[in-house]
Amino acid sequence: MDRRSLIKNAGIAGVLAAGVAPAVHAQAAVRWRLASSFPKSLDTIFGAADTFSKAVKAMSGGKFEVSVHAAGELMPAFGVVDGVQQGSIECAHTAPYYFFGKDETFALGCAIPFGLNSRQMTAWMYEGNGMKLMREFYAKYNIVNFPGGNTGAQMGGWYRKEIKTLADMKGLKMRIGGFGGKVLEKLGSVPQNIPGGEIYQALEKGTIDAAEWVGPYDDQKLGFNKVAPFYYYPGWWEGGPELDFFINNKAFEALTPEYKAIVEAAAAQAHTTMQARYDALNPIALKQLVGAKTKLRPFPKDVMNAAFKASMALYDELSAKNENWKKIYADYSKFRADQNLWFRFTEASFDKFMQDQKL
Repeated sequence: MDRRSLIKNAGIAGVLAAGVAPAVHAQAAVRWRLASSFPKSLDTIFGAADTFSKAVKAMSGGKFEVSVHAAGELMPAFGVVDGVQQGSIECAHTAPYYFFGKDETFALGCAIPFGLNSRQMTAWMYEGNGMKLMREFYAKYNIVNFPGGNTGAQMGGWYRKEIKTLADMKGLKMRIGGFGGKVLEKLGSVPQNIPGGEIYQALEKGTIDAAEWVGPYDDQKLGFNKVAPFYYYPGWWEGGPELDFFINNKAFEALTPEYKAIVEAAAAQAHTTMQARYDALNPIALKQLVGAKTKLRPFPKDVMNAAFKASMALYDELSAKNENWKKIYADYSKFRADQNLWFRFTEASFDKFMQDQKL
């Protein structure tokens, strides 16, 4: 009888009585380094990598360890794709849309303006064609991806001056991560891609006029309310941004089947835990920010309409010139249409009723 049959038929008690250790304990020790695109001070978004690391170690009985390094320790926040691609690190935890400059298609693995919400993104990845299509694309960069968290719908950022009409967006210098900046350019704004740890200083000095990060919990920790009083919503460019674990293909393929399964399970745990933390912590932080005189504002309707129109036009332009984008966006957009039809009758109508009750 082979080892697998023995474990299956005898159960753990029988295995131990027979003196045969479960397969995972027979594995060789593995040590990986993970480079994050985030600072340690952001315990929610950086914390997903810690959750992953601890789960890998626990499930492997300490045989497989992943050391987690904050942005700047091993490489810059926006250098992690190059690091994974070249094999100088085994894995990274990042927001794929940071790398749209390499190819706009990276954004589809994270968030695009007026895209999928967090539940829809997870559904596309795990039960739609998202994982398959994105892995085909990431293979060009020697990367194997696993979903690694989601913030849920984000806020629209902090502004030094009030936004009353679309005209107020013209000339606005705004820190915005990833792909949303391409749409803001069409509205006349000037996007700036600045790592999270450097935003406060730029906003305080007036180098930028506005900045978005994630939502109340992280934004409060970074202190943006002290230098920009207006807080806008919703973050139409990030309805459900997915973080990813990017793993070097050779490093992943060198793992045993058991260790590959552990990586997948640990990533799924981190994915679920990260959004749960945001959903639990954001309401409290928002109340505190409003209590500290933050001026909460919805984006004007003309801004939303113009941004939506510009986004759809941009996607048409990209489909005409980028074959990678065209292939994946065709599937993404169909999935989005079906999801919105379903959510219109269920989630959206239920949420609207409950929010109207003001419980």
